[in-house]
Amino acid sequence: MIEFQQVNKAYRVGGRDIPALHATDLTIEAGQVYGIIGHSGAGKSTLLRLINRLEEPSNGRIMVAGEDTTALNAEGLRRFRQRVGMIFQHFNLLSSATVADNVALPLRLAGSANRQQIAARVASLLDRVGLSDHASKYPAQLSGGQKQRVGIARALATEPSILLCDEATSALDPHTTGQVLQLLSEINRELNLTIVLITHEMDVIRRVCDQVAVMDGGRIVEQGTVADVFLHPQHPTTRSFVFGSESAEDQADDFGHVSGQILRLTFQGESTFAPLLGQVARETGVDYSILAGRIDRIRDLPYGQLTLALIGGDLSAARERLAAADVHVEVLRG
Repeated sequence: MIEFQQVNKAYRVGGRDIPALHATDLTIEAGQVYGIIGHSGAGKSTLLRLINRLEEPSNGRIMVAGEDTTALNAEGLRRFRQRVGMIFQHFNLLSSATVADNVALPLRLAGSANRQQIAARVASLLDRVGLSDHASKYPAQLSGGQKQRVGIARALATEPSILLCDEATSALDPHTTGQVLQLLSEINRELNLTIVLITHEMDVIRRVCDQVAVMDGGRIVEQGTVADVFLHPQHPTTRSFVFGSESAEDQADDFGHVSGQILRLTFQGESTFAPLLGQVARETGVDYSILAGRIDRIRDLPYGQLTLALIGGDLSAARERLAAADVHVEVLRG
């Protein structure tokens, strides 16, 4: 659906070019929820805005559904943008317009529907995002989550094939964030929309994305399925997002007072809930203590990560038994 071919972007500042995005190759398949994560200034917003040419690339080609969007003229670009919806961090609603009028705006600008068609489409969209009773209200009368739902309805007005989300949940509280992410997941499944989502929160990626690219300094430094990147991060930037405040788990030296061998175990699928540790301990005579851990889900995939200290018994046999059960074993301290 979306392909970057050696795309870069530089801004002219003080007589010299400042790169925001270095030469980048990227492929996003149709129907995916693709997450782009990075710290402030990493280049993720620039990359997102290049897709619908709110930013112009300095070099390279951007292909969308087989069409070279960098070659479009003004009229071609106008038609193309009707196929790309966008949700903004701070909603970008017109304060003087009602909820219904905000959602109707893209349809009126497109000029391809009459008043009755627009009214029917708006009513359908507001029902889909759970705001049918708020059509005549103004943005100032809505909560943050309701405003973002209006933004989602507006982005879907022209029946786009791509939905761009620019930090769509960063202005929301955790509970509302969960509701908005659930709505985006449902829309992705029901409409087979390709969603490109940028964020600085790994939890957002974990909840809704199929694939993820990690950005640092205007470059993609790691990419792959969310499960692979989340559970086995390689680049230091990725590891900082994954472990975050749990960085102690990533530093075996922090367990210097703990005796024994320290391992990090990663479980996926139904094995997450199997009583494996007890079985291995009985079979190999190894004693263990849990130093850190979490059990959660990546979309619909259960997973668990535990940091253990093992002592006594047959440590090699214990590691082999765990690996044989499809548990990823990482030795933090031998």
